[in-house]
Amino acid sequence: MFTRVKESRGQELVLTVAVVAVIALLSLLPMLRLLKELVLPGGTFSTAAIRAALAGDAAWIATWHTLVVGIGGTLLAVLLGASVALLVTLTDMRGRSGFVLCYVMPLMIAPQVTALAWLQLFGPASPFLKLIGMAPPLGTRNPLYSASGIILLLGIQYGPLVFLLVRAGLRKLPRELVEAARAGGAGWFTVLTTVVLPLMTPSIVAAAALAFVSCVGNFGIPAFLGIPANYLVLPTLIYQKLAGGGPAVLGETAFLSVLIGVIAMTGIVAQDVMSRRRDFRIATTSLPAEPYELGRWRLPVQTAMWLVILMILVLPLFGLLLTSLVPGYGIPLSMETATLDNYRFVLFQHEAAGRAFFNSFYLALGTALFAVLVAVPIGYLVAWSKHKWVRFINLSVELPYALPGVVMAIAALLLFLRPIPFTGIHIYNTVWIILYAYLARFLVLALRPTVAGYHQIDRTLEEAAQIAGAGLFMRLRTIVFPMVAPAAIAGGLLIFMTALSELTVSALLWSSGAETIGVVMFSFEQGGNSTYAAAMSAIMVVVTFVLMLATNLLAPYLPNGVLPWRD
Repeated sequence: MFTRVKESRGQELVLTVAVVAVIALLSLLPMLRLLKELVLPGGTFSTAAIRAALAGDAAWIATWHTLVVGIGGTLLAVLLGASVALLVTLTDMRGRSGFVLCYVMPLMIAPQVTALAWLQLFGPASPFLKLIGMAPPLGTRNPLYSASGIILLLGIQYGPLVFLLVRAGLRKLPRELVEAARAGGAGWFTVLTTVVLPLMTPSIVAAAALAFVSCVGNFGIPAFLGIPANYLVLPTLIYQKLAGGGPAVLGETAFLSVLIGVIAMTGIVAQDVMSRRRDFRIATTSLPAEPYELGRWRLPVQTAMWLVILMILVLPLFGLLLTSLVPGYGIPLSMETATLDNYRFVLFQHEAAGRAFFNSFYLALGTALFAVLVAVPIGYLVAWSKHKWVRFINLSVELPYALPGVVMAIAALLLFLRPIPFTGIHIYNTVWIILYAYLARFLVLALRPTVAGYHQIDRTLEEAAQIAGAGLFMRLRTIVFPMVAPAAIAGGLLIFMTALSELTVSALLWSSGAETIGVVMFSFEQGGNSTYAAAMSAIMVVVTFVLMLATNLLAPYLPNGVLPWRD
């Protein structure tokens, strides 16, 4: 018996050491390397990189622009997401499942695809506007090339993120408080302002903080809309500096990336301070409140809600599809001009595009498989271990995803600029450095649902196996993994969808032969080949939608909330 206990403790120690080693390699090491570059470049203290970054006006202007679009996009996202969450959750609106799927889809689509879709919908060469006779003359400036255009698309992109978080809070709204207010004669507007919104303040504030971090770190939308208008934010400024200066400006870009991280973390800290100013705890476990009956207002409300879907999803994607079918810029779409040549070109004729599909597929697949396998043992410690340091592990895994992707990309560049010690292996300017950054950044997307799965598992079966003498590794392999596998695999599918069209990280890490779908798409648009970019984007939208539907097959076996588009 003593031998079995000793063996079990030994295996737990091995598991802990392995988990800590993985997290240190993927999370702590790159962040420490980034900080070292700022204060100890070359091993000696120096502020040259900071002074170089702040020497001109570019960094200050980009910082101001980052704050403008970050705050503006956040406010719009909160307004849209919270309003939709209130209507969908608190009323008897019909067709909620389909509506939620459609409303959440912009969050699952890559930001650069969203930007391109809207550009093709409103631009002077828009086949859609030409089709209905409303296209402005060629050469007219696209109205989306502006700060307001960036804010609009950031709000639309991250409105679903706010929606998901606020809706999760609304589902826990206690029935008795709402019914007591209504029994006292309060109308629904009074109930909303005096009961619902005050109780939802923590969810709304948390959603606003996450939306702010996402807006500040977004690269795709400011790149597609801001660079043509010379409206640079910090991520696009870093991209331009690296493209023009290469490794020589890594110290300067390291400071700018840390500056983005500081701005993003300021939003998180502000959220934490605001949440502590009042006590929002609800001492109840009752069922959610009954939905408000819309009555004669149901049809107008449902019509308005689906018009929102038409405006933010259907029309932009329709415009994108039409652009992918025209042979060239500015050519109207008709039965005579419609062609599939753009698809044929990007799939079979363009070498970089072909490599990009191949690279992105295997990068996304490799990241997803690694995350699923690693999330199970990490989740075991996070969910079931009673040690206080487990919280630190969880926070360390969250760090690369909580910070903007630009920060992780610069950290990876600095870490692998030289060969890996003791091996001589050089992964700088290869596809492997992108894989490393993906592994670090997206691991948490598999860990979250896995931990949720652990919390819904009855641990008695695992404990019975332990009493019977099964070691930790055997229990993980034969009992734990089969039970949490659906949740972990669902997380892996989310990672696959996210990484397949990723641009923020790969835009700074790619090299010739290591292109990704997002990078080639961006290159096409920057080079004036919008039809090719539209064809690639349309392909990725279809792939994303098919993966979302396929993932629904796992829904009966998953904890609530793992699939964000499930009602």
